[in-house]
Amino acid sequence: MAIHKDIRAYNATLSAGDKRICDALSRTIERSLPEAENKIWHRHPVWFLKGNPIVGYSKLKDCIRLLFWSGQSFDEAALKAEGSFKAAEARYTAVDQIAAADLKRWLAKAIEIQWDYRNIVKRKGRLERLK
Repeated sequence: MAIHKDIRAYNATLSAGDKRICDALSRTIERSLPEAENKIWHRHPVWFLKGNPIVGYSKLKDCIRLLFWSGQSFDEAALKAEGSFKAAEARYTAVDQIAAADLKRWLAKAIEIQWDYRNIVKRKGRLERLK
């Protein structure tokens, strides 16, 4: 699946440096998750597998945040816990900070290690690990 036009439009609104980061992230994510649906979700680019959010990024005040919904289960020191569920993040201020090998490894883990965010409301905030 190609990168959604709304994600390309999102990237185009950013400063030149932030756009380079987001373009690099979206290209690598798309190559690593070709079967994933991608779209703007809650105003940010997000990739989904079978309706479950896997990875996305957003512009914060001073950086670009790459978020893996199940990232705390990846056992990766470079990913920092985010929020009260299982998400973890990496933050970038320049495109050369993106370690391609790390990103590809994290994306492979994102396919294998998933918590069911798709049904979190139905389960009243309780997450279950997908097989």
